[in-house]
Amino acid sequence: MEFKRALIRLKKDVLGLLSASYILLIALVALFAYPISSDKTKFANQMHLSIHSKPPGFNCKMLIIPNSSESSNSSFLWGDLNPNEEIPIEEIRWLDKSLTFKRMGNGTNHFEKILFSEFSTEMKRNQIEENYIKEKVFYLGTDKYGRDLFSRLIIGSRISISIGFVAVFISLILGVFFGSLAGFYGGMVDKLIIWFINVMWSIPTLLMVIAITIALGKGFWQVFVAVGLTMWVEVARLVRGLVKSRKEEVYIQAGEVLGFSKSRLLISHIIPTLAAPLIVISATNFASAILLESGLSFLGIGAQPPMPSWGGMVKDHFRYLLLGKAYLAILPGFAIMSLVLAFMILGNSFRDALDARN
Repeated sequence: MEFKRALIRLKKDVLGLLSASYILLIALVALFAYPISSDKTKFANQMHLSIHSKPPGFNCKMLIIPNSSESSNSSFLWGDLNPNEEIPIEEIRWLDKSLTFKRMGNGTNHFEKILFSEFSTEMKRNQIEENYIKEKVFYLGTDKYGRDLFSRLIIGSRISISIGFVAVFISLILGVFFGSLAGFYGGMVDKLIIWFINVMWSIPTLLMVIAITIALGKGFWQVFVAVGLTMWVEVARLVRGLVKSRKEEVYIQAGEVLGFSKSRLLISHIIPTLAAPLIVISATNFASAILLESGLSFLGIGAQPPMPSWGGMVKDHFRYLLLGKAYLAILPGFAIMSLVLAFMILGNSFRDALDARN
């Protein structure tokens, strides 16, 4: 009943609904990243050095050279593992059974030759023009390696969304476990867990994440685990305080009189009442996890190239802030800021909606 009233209050919060809608949109974009993105290759890593750092809206002709591999390894989740080669061209000339083309950015008058048979047997000019020469638009321009910035941003959203879910899950499991034990049993158990929590609390979070990442190795999942293992302390302190107050309630004392076991009282009658504050702190931790991952990627110990990460994209292009192409760093930075802001606003909305005094 209380959650129904909270849901009604949440529906009246315009900023909260906008934030939830934006987060849902980013989650859907992350899920359908490869169907949406222009670059279908794994990690959107198709490089065209001759058209690097082009402005938003840039377009050019692409000559597509088919991959010699007959097996197709395209994947909805991971993209095309064996992509065709794309060559940006300025000019093309047709011969009888071959064509010559001039690469974009080639200052000389040098033309390269390719036979029709390299596309497919018995291929004709009109078929090649229709299937292997495409006009490609780079909606947000290209990065310093000539990769599609729009596609990199979309696929990079997977890192931020994924690390939030994994880190919050790990922090909830550990935080609820240690916090509930400390708060419910008290005594020496409480003292030991509080000592351990204080030790973890005294270590700067970023340094702890760096140490865990170095111990586990650099990589995708290692960062997720490292961030999750540093965020459980706040959850544990919150749960400990709530459990200590809940166990003094009359209905818990009545359960003890009726002979209910301590584990039953804790798991079935106390922990379920902590849902509201845990939802609020989870939203905040989600935002913190995104910021931590972005910081680690900026330092070079987060998601490793060529995997796109918003923090890594800022690192690659922050020097362009002074070179007239500031958007290369501003766009991924804005993506980080907007997603973190959405989670913070949603967390505040949950707090207000779940507050029984409202």
